Amino acid sequence: MTDVSQWTAERLGAAYATGELSPVEATRAALRAVETYDDLCAFAYVDHEGALKQAAASEQRWVEGRALGPFDGVPASIKDLFLTRGMPTLRGSRHTDPKQPWDIDSPAAAALRANGLVLLGKTTTAELGWKGTTDNPVDGVTRNPWDRTLTAGGSSGGSGVAVRAGMGAVSVATDAAGSARIPASFCGIVGFKPTHGRIPMYPPSVLGTLAHAGPMARSVGDVAVLTDILAAPDHRDPSWTPTVGGAVDLAGVRVAFSPTLGYVEVDPEIAAIVAATVTDLGLRVEEANPGFPDPSATFDVLWSVCVAHIVRRSGAADDPGLQALAERGARHSVAEYLDAQSELAALAVAMGEFHTRFDVLITPTVPIEPFAVGHDVPPESGLTDWPQWTPFAYPFNMSRQPALSVPIGRTARGLPVGIQIVGPRYADHLVLAVGALVEQLRPAIRYPQESA
Repeated sequence: MTDVSQWTAERLGAAYATGELSPVEATRAALRAVETYDDLCAFAYVDHEGALKQAAASEQRWVEGRALGPFDGVPASIKDLFLTRGMPTLRGSRHTDPKQPWDIDSPAAAALRANGLVLLGKTTTAELGWKGTTDNPVDGVTRNPWDRTLTAGGSSGGSGVAVRAGMGAVSVATDAAGSARIPASFCGIVGFKPTHGRIPMYPPSVLGTLAHAGPMARSVGDVAVLTDILAAPDHRDPSWTPTVGGAVDLAGVRVAFSPTLGYVEVDPEIAAIVAATVTDLGLRVEEANPGFPDPSATFDVLWSVCVAHIVRRSGAADDPGLQALAERGARHSVAEYLDAQSELAALAVAMGEFHTRFDVLITPTVPIEPFAVGHDVPPESGLTDWPQWTPFAYPFNMSRQPALSVPIGRTARGLPVGIQIVGPRYADHLVLAVGALVEQLRPAIRYPQESA
């Protein structure tokens, strides 16, 4: 039999329905992968016994014709920022008491349970989820499964690694500044940031409208189904919005291709891979930039002020970069923060206007290859802060739009490249449909350990 740990969730569900495979077998394969690739540091917590009990219960439901949905019994993980009943949520911080009661499910964890997915455990995050790489003083350094000397991206690097290396078919991450899309690109999987409010979150994030839940999987179809599962209403999030969807006719879709957003420097090899994919889409494509100015200064105010509050509430920070960012944020005035909020709103309005002319926007996901592990920025790059190498990601958190990263190939060094598809607010179904087209043109890149 092929390595079932690399099967998509859709394929697993179909195999459960016919009796070809059981959830217990799939869960054992995922747990073997967790043990095999322990050096990648994908998990902060693994519940071996609990996962097998969940899988056995799912198997019984399939036998009796009582499956809770198409992903019942699919091995899954959830980032160590989501409260999950029975599992500690330390957030990569030594300053979180692990002995407190863990008796609350976040909406995401509750939705996974309600649909019968098997929760393997919690995936690693940067300390308090603050940056675009993944390491923390509790769990260690998360490494890229394609090359262990390189970063997996972040802050949801554990989820990206887990999905790519077969430690569960799907994972639930967060994305407040690219945290799902960056590791999706670096690890060669699919990562999605839906429209803000589509997936309910609790407790409410200090990051406000920047904060999103981010489904991750090895196929666009799996991400679409997982998004629907996670989008169930939850009274604890007053910002939740109903799903808007329907059939999509791509024949008339107007695509804006922005290779640089007008101000980003992109690695030439990555730029060429992305441009070739856009050319092959067969859609109405026009090269056009959204027209907003570089929002990095505005983002820095918003991010640093929020991080300062998070660190203050947590008690302390061990990561020197996190501590420095918190200190910078504490120096900003209320007026500066409110001005940044106004600029954030202006960016959202500008993108709304842009989408009156174009249905979707396509860009690279990340403008560089993965770099040496243990660094927040590429060594010897001259960069000082991680958002400087993630300029395609955070603007669309600021605008609250759906944004999807899909793998489209590998560089000469064998490292994954992702393409980003952005749509108007509430056009999640359109973004996923274009992503599915990209996936058909560029079949998912095969991980070295994946069986044919």
